[in-house]
Amino acid sequence: MVIETRRKGWNAMAMAAEEIERLICESLPDARVNIEDLRGDGDHYAAHVVSEAFRGKSRVQQHQMVYKALRGRMGDNLHALALQTSVPDET
Repeated sequence: MVIETRRKGWNAMAMAAEEIERLICESLPDARVNIEDLRGDGDHYAAHVVSEAFRGKSRVQQHQMVYKALRGRMGDNLHALALQTSVPDET
């Protein structure tokens, strides 16, 4: 049996921008995080994360650090995240 958990305009699995920011800042305490909800659905975000922890890391490594901070929520609670990362003097 399939139970419909979505109502029009509402996603039970959606993730608030504040929750994304909180998770990132827990893992990267010095991070400056700017998040934009691209569709207003809580599933598609763009995030710019600035942290000294990224210094000396490749972009792939930086993004992996952010995805790790999200603790497995990518693809589940969070469908899409357009991610931009940088160190403080690159902004």
